[in-house]
Amino acid sequence: MRVKPEVQEALAAGRPVVALESTIIAHGLPRPDNLRVAREIEAVVRAHGAVPATIAILAGEVHIGLEDAALEALAASGEVAKCGVRDLPAVLARGEDGATTVAATSHLAERAGIRVFATGGLGGVHRGAASTFDESADLGTLARVGICVVCAGVKSILDIPATLERLETLNVTVLGYGTDTFPAFYLQSSGVPITWRVDSPQGVADVLRAREEVGAPGSVVVANPLDEPMDADLHDRVLREGLEAAAAAGVTGRDVTPFLLERFHSQTEGESLRANVRLVLRNATLAAQIAAAL
Repeated sequence: MRVKPEVQEALAAGRPVVALESTIIAHGLPRPDNLRVAREIEAVVRAHGAVPATIAILAGEVHIGLEDAALEALAASGEVAKCGVRDLPAVLARGEDGATTVAATSHLAERAGIRVFATGGLGGVHRGAASTFDESADLGTLARVGICVVCAGVKSILDIPATLERLETLNVTVLGYGTDTFPAFYLQSSGVPITWRVDSPQGVADVLRAREEVGAPGSVVVANPLDEPMDADLHDRVLREGLEAAAAAGVTGRDVTPFLLERFHSQTEGESLRANVRLVLRNATLAAQIAAAL
């Protein structure tokens, strides 16, 4: 594991550090927007008093924090593996490049001693999981690691009630940031209530300290709703038509989610992409504030 000197010095001195995933750079955003947004995310973290630590695998080595040249190479390459925790050993052993998912970023950030992580949205339980058993590895990893993950909930294309049930079963604490309902990524609210609400970075920091004191297992998810959500009518229409198109095309199981995401990108005239960028920047801001409060 290679830790960027700036990150290593901040951790040693007890200064705030925020982990950032790399899947959004390599797979989540189109080129050349991905590099611009990656730099903006890091800049937002710095502007709010924390050190950014984008995590990725480069030539078979874990990097905690990337120099700008590495960030640029990651954004430009089309040969970067998408790495969950299960993929890390193979990518490392083969000396390849890898972009880390929420699960892998959480795992590696905890190993590096980073306590706060900002991302866009979590993976969750997929629609129809009762027959396909399709559930994101993010959930199981968050039950095992002890990190604060700031996100905008999960995408509405997933089964949100089932996702929250799984998080409860796995002892993952879910906090609504300024909200009593769980956000749905592009939308401010899924309508599904959250048990616990916080209204300040200090409030989140207090929960994190209490978690450590009592020895509670699992991560703390801070669900931060988007301030300017996608138009709800547009969202609902694209989702409905996407589900109908998937059924007509015989798309099932794990193929449904990428099919629906592509529909959102193509049918909303860039609105879903703009919402994605806004929410990631908001989550990076809040994560930096929480890390500073800690």
